Amino acid sequence: MEDQKKEQFPEPQAPEPQTFQDLGVSDALRAAVEAMGWEAPTPIQIKSIPTGLAGSDLVGIAQTGTGKTGAFMLPALERIETGGGLQVLVLCPTRELAQQVCDDTEELAKGTSIRTASIYGGVGYDPQLTALKEGFEVITATPGRFLDHLGRGRVDLKNVRTFVLDEADRMLDMGFRPQIEGVLREIPRDRQTMLFSATMPHGVHDLASRITKDAVWVQAAPSGTKAEGITELVYSVKPEMKPDLLLRLLEDPAWEQVLIFTRTKAGADALKTRLDREGIKTEAMHSNLRMAHRTRALERFAEKKVRVLVATDIAQRGLDVEGISHVVNYDVPKDPEDYTHRIGRTARAGAIGTAVTFLAAADLGSFKTLTYHIGRDLERIHLPDFDYAGAPQAVTSISPTRGRHSRSPTGMGSRDAADLSDEELADLLKH
Repeated sequence: MEDQKKEQFPEPQAPEPQTFQDLGVSDALRAAVEAMGWEAPTPIQIKSIPTGLAGSDLVGIAQTGTGKTGAFMLPALERIETGGGLQVLVLCPTRELAQQVCDDTEELAKGTSIRTASIYGGVGYDPQLTALKEGFEVITATPGRFLDHLGRGRVDLKNVRTFVLDEADRMLDMGFRPQIEGVLREIPRDRQTMLFSATMPHGVHDLASRITKDAVWVQAAPSGTKAEGITELVYSVKPEMKPDLLLRLLEDPAWEQVLIFTRTKAGADALKTRLDREGIKTEAMHSNLRMAHRTRALERFAEKKVRVLVATDIAQRGLDVEGISHVVNYDVPKDPEDYTHRIGRTARAGAIGTAVTFLAAADLGSFKTLTYHIGRDLERIHLPDFDYAGAPQAVTSISPTRGRHSRSPTGMGSRDAADLSDEELADLLKH
């Protein structure tokens, strides 16, 4: 009878925290949060911060742009003892992400005496040596350069209380496992460990299980979930027509700040040259460029001194620039996970944005895999001047000023290209 009552009258659930105060964040950090414009905690922050504040280990699964930095850094900062030397170590896969996490941490730590530094390769050692010597409380770093300092006896890890692996899946993909293992051998065993990853392949799951103790596992959204406010469009295009299609789309003034992803560094440079020649202010960003150049390119884009940033996948994670109106997959990403990370650069902090993908015939296989992985269809647009399928199709027009699309029947008896399967479209190209 008692069980029946419980089923009919379930015990009321505690209301979900709605503010950073509800989560237990201190007054000093809440003031910094408000100054940064974080009006309410994100789902991953709601699920992570109480566990972090309790000092428990944590494994978080969340896509890029969901507020992961606040999820691990707010509780880490709360537990710092001022003047105790290095107490929080965050390892990141790329220099850009390490610097971004460092910048966010500096903003969060305003009003406190907590000092933050970033350590990564491609730049001089002197500022990093100063930070290590003076005992900054928080360091964000890439594994290679940090292990270099560690091997030279420049790092004192004995007071590290919180160890964070950010974008763990990306770090393993980039071959950083030996460097991560090298750091783990030197870091105190009595610590809090927080691992965040957008995906949880076997390698990451094994690492998370091994380096954490009684960890709480939280997930903000299933893999492949896009942020709200993103409109996704796919343009069928001949490979040689990609630059012309991009220029046509850029005629629309609504394309205010555009981030373009190319598959190769050479492709990024070539596209930048073409856009510069057409009078469109553009910067490029890839690993062949010096760190100073990459930093300058990102700053100019963030400050809206240039309209377009052409980048390889180095920018798909950790790049946090407000106001990106459009993300363009100039090439279909080979890894479906990369698609979600790329388009997550737009529609941040409650804004809206558009993600555009250029689909060539050679990418049909990758595109099928992509749509299967994300679990949704993507609207395809066929423009007669650019479409890779040279067959009768729905007439699709694009306004050179506003970029809106309209379709009207051709009046021909054949099927529209938009109604054909990928296999049928591929067959058209053989004739």
